[in-house]
Amino acid sequence: MPVTSVEFLNRELSLLQFNERVLAMAHDPGTPLLERLRYLCIVGSNLDEFFEIRVSSLKEQMRLHPTMRGPDGLTAGQAFDLVQKDVHSLVARLYGLFNEEVLPNLRKEGVYLHHAHEWDETQREWAHDLFVRDMMPLLTPIGLDPAHPFPRVYNKSLNFLVPLSGEDAFGRKASVAVVQAPRALPRVVRMPPEISGLPHGFILLTSLIRAFAGELFPGMTSRGVYQWRVTRNSDLFVDEEEVTNLRLALQGELSQRNFGSAVRLEIDQGTPPEIEGLLHEEFGLKQEDTYRVSGPANFARLMQICQEVDRPDLLFPDSRGAIPKAFSGLTVRDGAIFDLLTRGDQLLHHPYQSFRPVIDLLTAAARDPNVVAIKQTIYRTGEDSELMQLLIAAARAGKEVTVIVELMARFDEQTNINWAARLEEVGAHVSYGVVGHKTHAKMLLVLRREKGGIKRYGHLGTGNYHSRTARLYTDFGLMTANPAMCEDMDKVFAQLTGLGARRELSLLLQSPFNMHGSIVDMIRAEADAARAGKRASIKAKMNSLLEPQVISELYRASQAGVKIDLIVRGACALRSGVPGLSENIRVRSIIGRFLEHSRVFYFYAGGKERVYLSSADWMDRNFFRRVELAFPVLNPALKKRVINEAFTLALRDNVRAWVQQSDGTYSKVRSRREPHVMQDQLVTLLQDK
Repeated sequence: MPVTSVEFLNRELSLLQFNERVLAMAHDPGTPLLERLRYLCIVGSNLDEFFEIRVSSLKEQMRLHPTMRGPDGLTAGQAFDLVQKDVHSLVARLYGLFNEEVLPNLRKEGVYLHHAHEWDETQREWAHDLFVRDMMPLLTPIGLDPAHPFPRVYNKSLNFLVPLSGEDAFGRKASVAVVQAPRALPRVVRMPPEISGLPHGFILLTSLIRAFAGELFPGMTSRGVYQWRVTRNSDLFVDEEEVTNLRLALQGELSQRNFGSAVRLEIDQGTPPEIEGLLHEEFGLKQEDTYRVSGPANFARLMQICQEVDRPDLLFPDSRGAIPKAFSGLTVRDGAIFDLLTRGDQLLHHPYQSFRPVIDLLTAAARDPNVVAIKQTIYRTGEDSELMQLLIAAARAGKEVTVIVELMARFDEQTNINWAARLEEVGAHVSYGVVGHKTHAKMLLVLRREKGGIKRYGHLGTGNYHSRTARLYTDFGLMTANPAMCEDMDKVFAQLTGLGARRELSLLLQSPFNMHGSIVDMIRAEADAARAGKRASIKAKMNSLLEPQVISELYRASQAGVKIDLIVRGACALRSGVPGLSENIRVRSIIGRFLEHSRVFYFYAGGKERVYLSSADWMDRNFFRRVELAFPVLNPALKKRVINEAFTLALRDNVRAWVQQSDGTYSKVRSRREPHVMQDQLVTLLQDK
């Protein structure tokens, strides 16, 4: 057995534990049926990224630093072996649940994937016509021989190997051909109800190619059609110190992302060993890198079924975020939203409350003749963004628009490049932040000419300026006209767009400067209070907890007697409940219909109750290699709201909550008491705020 650390859990194994909890939502018969399918898709998508980033990183460490141990005490090779064992088990259960439970139950509801071996004559004729008419012209089979080497294969593309017998038109002996499914072809095709016999029948592209691929090789005999997919290292590397134009350099690197080194091979359950061996040799992979699947290789593609089937009874109840009472009835033309913020800070909790007030603030800023400048950071925003259109409109209207676009936002690089170009075309000032530090802070600042001079209005958030994810992810946003906070925001913008010495901030905590040190100091202050016999408490909510020094400080605080509650959705390297180390620390994770995404930090502070909202997880990258912000909630009523909505209800949840055990595994909370589901309670609670 590999040597492991008592103090730190492995990051990759902890991430897999998170996916186990997501898979449990698909297992739960109380989850609506189409949502169960959606959770399977989410696990599949998460595993794709896990291999593209985390497993590829382990492989690089195995190659470059094979003997180096991480904080968890494991070498990269030892971690890789443990990861592969867990992933193989997870994948087996993913497909088992899909084939044995979710798919049969969907069929009972009239939703079904028609497999080729089940087609009746009418269905086969319809499928054949579809294949010949819409698909066959786009397929280019490649026979493998000295004149036709193995084709370049895109990351996660759908491919087939077809063993053949016979001779072709030139008298060449056939062996094996590769058929690549073009990205233009839909992976899921709806079958007309009169053909399907069910209201919602579908066929996978895989089934169509399996059934009719032989027609691509006239006069020859197909001896099988075997689906496969290869996953590649998708982490981009751009030497930001060496390039003169980051956008151009990144565009060049993006074209190569799809051809990084292979890290995973997925093949059909019944693929012959010789076919598997051919793929191993081609991609430099081994048996442990290979996953035999009994179903679609790319589960994420099945999300289309959830979107196309009009059965609200098989989905979670529709929950549109409420417009907070303070914003209802406001117009964007009369300056009312600025008057509202002048009267006091406003707190938004998405998706329980609508993202609309943020859009309205920017709309008002774009149209108000007294607004002279708008400044905003963009990390992820989507290809069709109303918010970005408003920034473009504001620039066209002659306002000074400054946008910090983070080009290195993983998997959103091309979208951000496109928006940066469009903003520059209309005269906006576009900056790509600071070399070597991703700009992950979420802030919007409006400068308005009023009596007495220029007044600032701001929005700070824990999540992205992305209207779609604002309906799916839980995040807090603070809208404010607080002069000190808005001045701090302006200083941060100045740091990001210009040059100069570090500017001291009065209220905001900022990475990579003082956030880490401030968090450590506040943890130590609670520990000192506990040692003095005073009340001490720490509560924190985040996506990931990995930074070793912060974890060590939390252990010391626990040993001093501080009661610590941590709500960590995903990876957590801290080990809770270990006698003599962390017996005063509880770690829980909540998995529900919405993705828990907000970061909230609470310190009792001798009764002052310091509460910060933040864009940053407690990870090395967020503290030291990113521009991040943590902003205090100063208004007592709003502070009380945050404590209740982020912690009190979460710690009471006895349905969707999981509690970490000292070995790093998680157990579902079980209770015979009245059920409390935090997310459901917040939907109801915030309808009236």
